Amino acid sequence: MSSSWTALSSPGPPTWKADPMSDVTVRPLGEEDWQLFRSIRLAALSDSPDAFVASVEEEQDYDEAFWRERMRRSTRLVAEREQDDGIEQLGVVSLGQARDDEGRIGEIFGLWVAPSSRGTGVATRLVEASAERALEDGRSHVAYWVGTDNGRAVAFASGIGFRPTDSRRPMRVQSDDGEEEIAMLLPVGDDRGRPVFLL
Repeated sequence: MSSSWTALSSPGPPTWKADPMSDVTVRPLGEEDWQLFRSIRLAALSDSPDAFVASVEEEQDYDEAFWRERMRRSTRLVAEREQDDGIEQLGVVSLGQARDDEGRIGEIFGLWVAPSSRGTGVATRLVEASAERALEDGRSHVAYWVGTDNGRAVAFASGIGFRPTDSRRPMRVQSDDGEEEIAMLLPVGDDRGRPVFLL
């Protein structure tokens, strides 16, 4: 996969930046960042309730132990920009383990970008940073599930390099017309084969 992302040298987890002209960075969150992730997650649920299985009313009552466990379960990446009055969070994405035959596929989910930053390339940066992280973690591919009728999401993923597979499942978010999701797959290493999903 070709990418303009490079890891910035700094103590702690790597931070990605697109190019010298960009003021947006993407970094992984640790368990101690659970409150930051919680605030971003609740903002996402409030802004885009139809895009997520859970609701803000449900998740706002979860306790610290729940959020810490969530941080340990998957990698959470946040896009940020430094402002005069502090750090602005622009978007978030999660990277977990897909169900496949050999455990080689990472899965991107929970992608959300703040309304003021949509159309600026933040979503692409989050996904590319996730792919870089998946490669560092030893994955050969990254999967991204999108609605089969969501042409915009399919075009977005295709533009990054994802390609459709034969794997489909019922929509996990509310759908009145029986819409399905399709798994789109992005190779992140030298292996260009197609692993088998276990749905």
